[in-house]
Amino acid sequence: MIFPKWTNSLPLVLGVFAALAGAGVAAGVTIYLTPKYTRAGYQPVQPVPFSHKIHAGQLGVDCRYCHNGVEKSWFSNLPGASTCMNCHNQVLKDDPRLAVVRDSATNNTPIPWVQVHIVPDYVYFNHSVHVTRGISCVECHGRVDQMDEVREVKSMSMSFCLDCHRDPAANIRPPSKVTDLGWTWSTNAAEAEHLQDVNGKKFVHDWKVESLQSCSACHR
Repeated sequence: MIFPKWTNSLPLVLGVFAALAGAGVAAGVTIYLTPKYTRAGYQPVQPVPFSHKIHAGQLGVDCRYCHNGVEKSWFSNLPGASTCMNCHNQVLKDDPRLAVVRDSATNNTPIPWVQVHIVPDYVYFNHSVHVTRGISCVECHGRVDQMDEVREVKSMSMSFCLDCHRDPAANIRPPSKVTDLGWTWSTNAAEAEHLQDVNGKKFVHDWKVESLQSCSACHR
């Protein structure tokens, strides 16, 4: 006997392992390598036709009025219907487009918003850490103030995050300008780039910004 008896079952064990591994890879690809997770352009249909272009753009409503937990929490919360009704109990109060909002406020049930910007479950991202250190909403979400319907404009991939972590000075700005999505250092492009470089490096140094690149910074 050249091989021990247990090797007779080896092909079956390897076959089962290969099948499970293949299923795992297929599931991972199906779940995570889709527009919902990785590709700019994802734009789900929302239950209420809320226009950021009107609210944040034309009316100048600060992002933090609705997403009021973004400076103190790891996640950017969605507003409850009561926040919407602060204005809409007077403005367009009988508009049929706001029926879902009125029902939500009356019945104390959440509005079934569809999440647009999604990262995989194995990724840890803390909004408050970034926002309070001068990283604007626009760096990840784009010019939301110009969107009628919010869509994903950045890839949210690991390389996208690492590009910023490797050079945070290129994206950092005064905290007071974090929600001013159209803000720049200057209307002159060359001057704006120079001021970003100079002030960005100063902010990174003065605020002790940690541009972590280790795996454990995001994968916990």
